[in-house]
Amino acid sequence: MKKYLRKLTYGLSLISLLGDCAKSVNPSGKGTLRVMTYNIHHANPPSESVKIDVEAVARVINQQKPDLVALQEVDIHTERSGKNLDQARELARLTGMKSFFMKALDYQGGEYGIAVLSRYPIVDSAGYLLPRDPAIGGEDRAVASVTVQLPTNKKIIFASTHLDLKEANRLSQARALIEHFQDSSLPMILSGDFNALAGSPVIELFDQYFMRTCRDDCAPTIPVKNPNRTIDFIMYKPRTGLKVLSTRVIDEQYASDHLPVVAELEVR
Repeated sequence: MKKYLRKLTYGLSLISLLGDCAKSVNPSGKGTLRVMTYNIHHANPPSESVKIDVEAVARVINQQKPDLVALQEVDIHTERSGKNLDQARELARLTGMKSFFMKALDYQGGEYGIAVLSRYPIVDSAGYLLPRDPAIGGEDRAVASVTVQLPTNKKIIFASTHLDLKEANRLSQARALIEHFQDSSLPMILSGDFNALAGSPVIELFDQYFMRTCRDDCAPTIPVKNPNRTIDFIMYKPRTGLKVLSTRVIDEQYASDHLPVVAELEVR
């Protein structure tokens, strides 16, 4: 374990669901992956005050038919979302995918954090807390990481994260993520809400180690009405292991206060 990340969970909240995991693969052994990152605002549509609408989030995911989804701002058994509601498990059920949840902090008698959904078998999973300087403040943040096995039998690491609002914390969190995953021999996709703009110190740091699916003239992801900032990204490494075929921001203005990002990647 790298010294900067504190491992809290291993293989917890992992769900195996029946679903169609078939995927067309060309004879060269290359396949394609559709990846989504989505800050779901604990399934609370911004126009609906306190209403929780997990079904709306699931509809957005199902319309895009992703293979892998990185979710941020996920509630588990909280008062505001429902003590009996595990949003990660419910979204897995509604989409026919498998899920892994990582708690960032305790909240209203439950847990709040991030999650991953996968259409393919999850063969390994781990969650880590990211560093935060108490003198700076901010919220605890985390990363949820899974290793999935593709129909080609290749394996890939897919991780979801949500960085802090305070830049000093974001920088230390970025450094921790880069160091933790730098020695992996598997291709990796890191997706999430980075709370940082392209050209900022945080994204420029990530750009030294990861490729972004969108580098120039990226469509904004927040707010959902008249969006003007791009802070949600899909990144990958190494350059030789993956190739971007397309990337787009989905104009979905009801389910969350962020717009989802979807990218199509070729696994080489």
